[in-house]
Amino acid sequence: MSRALPYFMLGLGLAARPVVSTGTLDTDISILIHNDLLESSSPNAGSGVLLLDAMPLQSALNSCNSLGESLWDSSSGTENIQNDLDYLVLQGRYAPEQRYWIAPVHGTPSSVDVNGHVNKTSANEQLPVLCTQTAPYSTPDEKNTNATWQVTVNSNKQYLTGFRDRYSFRFLGIRYAEQPKRWTYSESYEGNGNHVSALDYGSECVQGSDGSEDCFFLNVWTPYLPNQKANSGKKLKPVMFWIHGGAFTSGTGSDPTFDGGNLASRGDVVVVTTNYRLGTLGFLALNDGVTNGNYGLADQITALEWVRRNIQDFGGDPDQITIFGQSAGAGSVRALLASPKSQGKFAGAIMQSNLGGLAYGTTYSKYYTIKEEMKVVGDAILRESNCTHAHSQLECLRAIPALTISTLSDSARYLVVDGEYLQSSELDLKSLSTARVPLMLGTARDDGAAMISYPTDGQTIQQFLNISGLPSTIAPSQVFPVPSGSNKTLDIFNTTARVATDGMFRCIDQATAYAGLNNHIFPEIFFYEFNRTYQMPGWSPNPPLCQAPVTTDYPNGDPNQEYFKCHSGELYYVFGNVIRQSLALRDDFDLPFQQFVLDSWASFARTFNPTPDVKYTKVRGYVNTTRQVEETGPWTPFKRGSYQMRRLQWPSSMVDLDETEQCRTLDLPLSYYD
Repeated sequence: MSRALPYFMLGLGLAARPVVSTGTLDTDISILIHNDLLESSSPNAGSGVLLLDAMPLQSALNSCNSLGESLWDSSSGTENIQNDLDYLVLQGRYAPEQRYWIAPVHGTPSSVDVNGHVNKTSANEQLPVLCTQTAPYSTPDEKNTNATWQVTVNSNKQYLTGFRDRYSFRFLGIRYAEQPKRWTYSESYEGNGNHVSALDYGSECVQGSDGSEDCFFLNVWTPYLPNQKANSGKKLKPVMFWIHGGAFTSGTGSDPTFDGGNLASRGDVVVVTTNYRLGTLGFLALNDGVTNGNYGLADQITALEWVRRNIQDFGGDPDQITIFGQSAGAGSVRALLASPKSQGKFAGAIMQSNLGGLAYGTTYSKYYTIKEEMKVVGDAILRESNCTHAHSQLECLRAIPALTISTLSDSARYLVVDGEYLQSSELDLKSLSTARVPLMLGTARDDGAAMISYPTDGQTIQQFLNISGLPSTIAPSQVFPVPSGSNKTLDIFNTTARVATDGMFRCIDQATAYAGLNNHIFPEIFFYEFNRTYQMPGWSPNPPLCQAPVTTDYPNGDPNQEYFKCHSGELYYVFGNVIRQSLALRDDFDLPFQQFVLDSWASFARTFNPTPDVKYTKVRGYVNTTRQVEETGPWTPFKRGSYQMRRLQWPSSMVDLDETEQCRTLDLPLSYYD
């Protein structure tokens, strides 16, 4: 179902004012605002304007009114919007001498220039328009979708009505595919001229005892909507296409952790998040020549195709898409780099904490054949569902309710070599078959600490390594010594977490960067390691080890002390959502660090270089990031003989790769690691 609603019901269920669009107003609409990531507590909370195309004064008044706004009042000065006007000049959208319509001064038609000079102006002049921007802030639990803030975009042969909050235009729950028959591949959805609500998220895909099989929805956040009656191609923004993690068994693009409003607003990009089928419903492969697996991966490609075809309607550039993801999302990015089905559909890639190598991490980067997958999990699923001896195993499974399938004790969560979506057992870093795009990748310092349990009293290091699926002979050793602290179980955990981080994360990613450079696969490669993290309260393994220590002076944790920098601890920073998630800034550096990380990720999407351009940061008033770049220098790419990474902390710095000797010692199942 496409969740179509009658046009008059798109607001609060009342026959309210007509919903506006760039087409009905015949203008671009941009949200210009200084987003410091402090949300409604920002000293700039009252700032912000909407920018419309050039028109005479009466049309400007009417257009602002149609948006529920009025012409911007200059009586308090232009300080709050000065950076926005300067940025328009830097972008080349307007000349330095350009004037803009503002509210009449003492009843006289007036305009303002980039220097803040207010001028009397003929009402017939065609000038760009500055409207007020009074849309309320949204939170994970509260959003105002009142008809006043709604806006409609004609895209994919349908009219999609989203809404505007303080920082972005938000279009949620957009269908990118019809629900296919179970264990067949999704195909792109196309509308039929219908009016559809995009005011709320669509259903998440089946996981555990929740979700729906009809879950093919994506979400778009954008600071800019182009005039659909005009060619606005030169103004299109880079696109960041996010793929969520969750072990290929859980997660959703509507997770508030990944809300794209701050990243879109501060980063000046269009952000897309998407759902894809999970677990057995998304990845089952059977040895029947028909059920070949990789359905969830195919869903990601279908969503990417939708974005390629339609994102320009939301202000995004289809030729400048960066795919990025974390954990299983990074494993998805890795598979998309390898897949012939996704070639040419994206221009850059970011892998955050990609798994591979040893133990639990192996299959995220080393793919089973279908025969191997059957031995590992497929046969067990057939036995548990009583379908082993069915005339058609596939039809037998299709007759079982989805929630029953997803709650079986075994789950098919593996990418497989199906010959179509994946043609080899790993990303080929020696051949032209791999997507040749700029790549950014890295880990949290202690990613693996989240992938192991905690040792029990009396357990030896060899015993704990063994139950963790790691080589029991690797420690204690010269490269993996066990500390001699007063807490023996913590000492064992410390060493095992180091082995797990190297064996499941660091070594596979460093090997990828090394081989990708030396085999001339990726044009440029940027590597990082997070040495400051903010663990999600809802997912904090082995608590409180992944959390900054609480002290009298730091009741929310002191991130300058030692703690384990664990898996997923970078996500709030990348999306700029610490305060949006109602979390405290733990010290004076959490905010500038969050700003710098978001600015670096958005910079990669805009320029394929994660060093923010100081011209950009200065003109936008991003003081903390400007200072950080000027004081610590650029984030330099991998170079032959100089394999360095950005250590992301405050202040950040370029350092040599960690643990290279340890990675040589570990026996990793990777054909290209030297």
